[in-house]
Amino acid sequence: MAARRVGGGCWQRALWLGRRCRLPGGRESYRSSSSSSAVGKTVDNSQVTQEEIVLPRRKTWDKLAVLQTLASTVKRDPTAAHYMFQDDPFLMPRNAANSRLYSLSKESGRNAAKYIIKNFPQYFDKTFAEPNVPCLMPETLTPRTEGVSEEALRERIHLRMVKESVDMFDQLLQAGTPVSLETTNSLLDLLCFYGDGEPTPEKEQEEKEDLEEPGVNDSEQKAPKRQFQSSSQSSGPRWREDNHAERIFKIMPERNAHSYCTMIRGMVKHGAYSKAYDMYIELLNERHKADVHAFNALIRAVPYLKERFVERWELVKDFLTHMAQQNVQPTLLTFNSVLKSLRRCGGVGRTMSLLVLKEMEALDIEPSLASYDHLLSVYYKGVDAKSSDIISEVLNEVEKRSFTAQDPDDASFFTTAMQVCCDLKDIKLAYQLNKALEKGDNWKFLDVDRLNGYWSKFFSLLCMMEQIEVVLKWYKEMSSSLFYPTPKNILDLLQALDAANQLEAIPSVWEDVKQLGFSRRQDLLEEFLSLMSRDQHPSEVQLAFAKCAEEIKAVHEPAGQGQVPLEWTGSALGHVVVLFSRAGRTQDAWKMMECFQKINRIPTEMVMDEFLNCAKQTNCPDEAIKMVKLAASLGLLSSQRLKSRTEEEFELSETQKKALESIKWDGDSSDSDSDSDSSDSDRE
Repeated sequence: MAARRVGGGCWQRALWLGRRCRLPGGRESYRSSSSSSAVGKTVDNSQVTQEEIVLPRRKTWDKLAVLQTLASTVKRDPTAAHYMFQDDPFLMPRNAANSRLYSLSKESGRNAAKYIIKNFPQYFDKTFAEPNVPCLMPETLTPRTEGVSEEALRERIHLRMVKESVDMFDQLLQAGTPVSLETTNSLLDLLCFYGDGEPTPEKEQEEKEDLEEPGVNDSEQKAPKRQFQSSSQSSGPRWREDNHAERIFKIMPERNAHSYCTMIRGMVKHGAYSKAYDMYIELLNERHKADVHAFNALIRAVPYLKERFVERWELVKDFLTHMAQQNVQPTLLTFNSVLKSLRRCGGVGRTMSLLVLKEMEALDIEPSLASYDHLLSVYYKGVDAKSSDIISEVLNEVEKRSFTAQDPDDASFFTTAMQVCCDLKDIKLAYQLNKALEKGDNWKFLDVDRLNGYWSKFFSLLCMMEQIEVVLKWYKEMSSSLFYPTPKNILDLLQALDAANQLEAIPSVWEDVKQLGFSRRQDLLEEFLSLMSRDQHPSEVQLAFAKCAEEIKAVHEPAGQGQVPLEWTGSALGHVVVLFSRAGRTQDAWKMMECFQKINRIPTEMVMDEFLNCAKQTNCPDEAIKMVKLAASLGLLSSQRLKSRTEEEFELSETQKKALESIKWDGDSSDSDSDSDSSDSDRE
């Protein structure tokens, strides 16, 4: 009973402690019992307020939310190459050229696989994937509709079979079967996009034209139109006279605005700018209205239609006026096309580009990265601009947003902006640009080639403007992971080390040079040897320098079949002799001294003095005598001074003294010859 009473009391106390009772006024009281079971006192706590439990609304998560969260926890490995090269460690690139070659090789392999699937679909009729993911499976590229009919024509147009589509269209016309306007327009779309050629992976990629005019400045009033046309026509298929698109367009019994707009866009895409403008005039005469895509194409073609900068801007304004008259709403690509044309309008472009951005703001159209790229090109390319106001304002806007791709030229912004930072020599702007690059998904705009160019320019700017500790920190984090240093980057790094008086780091840089495959670059070798041999360093550093010199010496020697050794220069040979001499390697230094006669070069006095100092430290008088003989055989004026140094600074044996005295001097022989000639003349 006592135990039951105790257990019941504990349960009741727990029940009273956990129960809430609501009092008038919204207050809550908590009833509790004291430690004494005899005194059942109730305590009201009027200070405790009610706590309402608010259930959160149900949130719908994105399908990739978990993966994105996991990806945010992973940081970049500064020792790893780009992720596209992780599949095959034997094909890890060593430099930028290898990186480009391997990335193009992988893309070429994908294109080859697509070609096999397209041309031999009968071998890929079975699906073993479980579960089956349709978007990852090969596309069905074989027509299923037999016979000659409009439905079969539409299927071939959908499969982008250019030649088969044209042939079937001609067969339908020969059979007297009318083709609907919609189907004919679809065929025109296909022909104008591919330019009468079969679709290939290379043609499907939009090719970026060369946008800049060389040597444009404010004083220019006329632009070389022919040069632009030749540059724009240098790549990609050209618009042929009387091609299938023009032929089909001419025989169409009925044409609508879509037909004209398709022809205009195709002609601009493939370089027929004058024909596109004539087609637009014909569209106006037929009282049709162009769409926004046709106007965008015509605005991009303006630099090829007019020669003078002012005339170009006037034509752009005419197109914009026509858009307003035809109630065509401009889009982001419209304004980007205007800015793209202003890049070829010299001083007119710099005057009008900011007005274009203000018009975009008035229409509530946010600029894309391509808009800012065109703006920077207008203000900073081809002009000796020193003001950083424009790019500073641009970066202030860019670093606030995470951009998505809306224009093919978006990908050029970051490399263009970094080049402007380098031209202005403004490291703060470069850091701000890096911050904008890390914002959201902005880093996706840099592919492998652009990524290497971007960081290469940034590193050159670091070497020029930053402290050496900061430079080496960035070099360690970026090298071979974000970019592959170019020979220019290595030269910039060596100059930065020289300016900071930290030449002891040169051996580690030389190891990177060997890994990058630049060990046979003559300009790099000369710079390395010049910096290492210029000043005297502690013995440990000199030994490391001598090791580098030995590896450079091996590059100049025959290594195997098919590899041509580098030719020695007099300066490089002298630097190697100095490095070997300061490291106490007398025999190696003498072997290099013998090479001067082989390549018909003359060592400098500093080189010979360093060799004599080395011979003195290692107690090698025989090598000193050989040095004197070499100087005498080359007819150097310093040979007598070297002989005197050898006699004074070395303990010579009788044999060595005789060998030193037996050296014939070119000056003595010439003097004797002159004496004999003078005596003969006296006799006469």
